[in-house]
This record gives sequence, C-alpha cells and structure tokens, in this order.
Amino acid sequence: MKKAPKTFEEALKRLEALTESMQNADLPLEDALAAYQEGSTLLKYCRDKLAEAEQKLHILDSDGLIKEFAPDEQ
Repeated sequence: MKKAPKTFEEALKRLEALTESMQNADLPLEDALAAYQEGSTLLKYCRDKLAEAEQKLHILDSDGLIKEFAPDEQ
C-alpha cells in the first residue's frame, strides 16, 4: 500500500486482500515479504484505531448518566 488508509474499514479490507494473496503458493518470496511488511503496518494502524475507539466508548450507568467505558466493569 503506497498511501496510508483513510479509514479502519479500508485498512481491514486491504489486510484481507494481502492475507488472501499470501496464501497463494505461487507468490514470489519478495512479494510475500513486501505483503507481510505492509500487513504489519496495517495491523498496527487497525489496533491503534480500535484502541482509540475503545477510549471513546461510553455507557449509561443506572442513573442515566454517561460515563467512560471501563472494560473490567460488568
């Protein structure tokens, strides 16, 4: 990928395409390594976006007030 993805969905779609191409036994080693490197970059991008989204999540508590989402709360 020559440019950074604009959205999480775009990055995920490209990751899926890279995974599919890497499963092809006919892919030359250099191309496979380039795909792996690009995939690693996209994976980091996706993880960062998910972490950012998690920080923005809010839940309503029993009083109807919005509070920050805490993953360990039930």
